Amino acid sequence: MEAPHNSPAAELAAGAARDAVTVTLAVESPEQMQALGRRISGVLRPGDLVMLSGELGAGKTTLTRGLGEGLGVRGAVTSPTFVIARVHPSLGDGPALVHVDAYRLGGGLDEMEDLDLDVSLPDSVVVVEWGEGKVEELSEDRLHVRIDRAVGDTDDERREVRLVGIGTRWAGLRNDSWAPWAVAGA
Repeated sequence: MEAPHNSPAAELAAGAARDAVTVTLAVESPEQMQALGRRISGVLRPGDLVMLSGELGAGKTTLTRGLGEGLGVRGAVTSPTFVIARVHPSLGDGPALVHVDAYRLGGGLDEMEDLDLDVSLPDSVVVVEWGEGKVEELSEDRLHVRIDRAVGDTDDERREVRLVGIGTRWAGLRNDSWAPWAVAGA
């Protein structure tokens, strides 16, 4: 009998899970999702990589809109699905926001290299929607945000948001400091 084979992404996830800190939050509305983004922006700094995953319509772009507001960047934050990436420069002295939608990119980091994210990362906050299995190699330290929603024909706006801080940068991420964020009013 053959030994089970794990993909490189699965092996990376298993290794990252050992060093990860996870916080789970409840978000009741799009306004709260955007407010959560603003609050998360308060702990972001240049060089941070934020990976967003979840079903279509889960709230990835809404969360990113809040990140952009909190970071004080120029331009409306909208889904970059057709342009792949948008750079939103800071209106002040903070980092720029690089917003990437990797949905249509099939390969791993090879396809992402054309976007020069490794060049942008040290001076910016890079947010990648659909980046799982594609951008982990950009940084040993990253924040993975998983947004789950009720699927099917439902009007339920409630979301479960899991923040997984991977690496030493995120070692301080704890439930007691993040839990009030998602339930407070927008």
